[in-house]
Amino acid sequence: MGDSCPVGTNSGSRCILGWKEAGLISGELELVQRSLDGDLEAWGEIVRRYKEAVFGVAVAILRNRADAEDATQEAFIRAYERLHHYDLSRRFSTWLFTVTANVAKNMLRKRRRPDPQLSPGRIPDPAEVVWKEELHQAVREAVWSLPESYRAPLILRYWHEMDLAEIAQVLGLRVGTVKTRLHRGRALVRTRLAEQGVIRDVVQ
Repeated sequence: MGDSCPVGTNSGSRCILGWKEAGLISGELELVQRSLDGDLEAWGEIVRRYKEAVFGVAVAILRNRADAEDATQEAFIRAYERLHHYDLSRRFSTWLFTVTANVAKNMLRKRRRPDPQLSPGRIPDPAEVVWKEELHQAVREAVWSLPESYRAPLILRYWHEMDLAEIAQVLGLRVGTVKTRLHRGRALVRTRLAEQGVIRDVVQ
């Protein structure tokens, strides 16, 4: 890429700093720069890499697969339109997930209706023994039955393995609030599992 610097940098020293702090996987920075130049194939590659994770963030908030698919499409459109605002001091994935969360929360506000008793598509794992799969199923159903304020942080933490700071950025919350909601969410899951006669302390 010659002497080109990461997006948002303009000097040699800042260029090196930007490369190290961009939080981009191999080749991704070039994809971002090409996308900024109007290369739709480059943006298509970014979409391919992140579409499943973006969908996961959306469905964690919306708890409805059809709505989450709409939010995923809208999130990538919004992200492309605002790509020139991307700050290299942040991880690209965190920035993209923040855009996704904002889109999903806006949809949630606009499409208020009785919360459907739906859960995400089951992904069978033949390697797990039956009792373990049933336990995981019970945990998933307990988590998905929670209000969005508790459900989303739990899913981002344990399904997407985000740290507290990332969850706070994505959901627009303080780290302390994230900690509180995780704690209360885990307590609610334990209560619901206990009511069903499942092992009490599954979610620690």
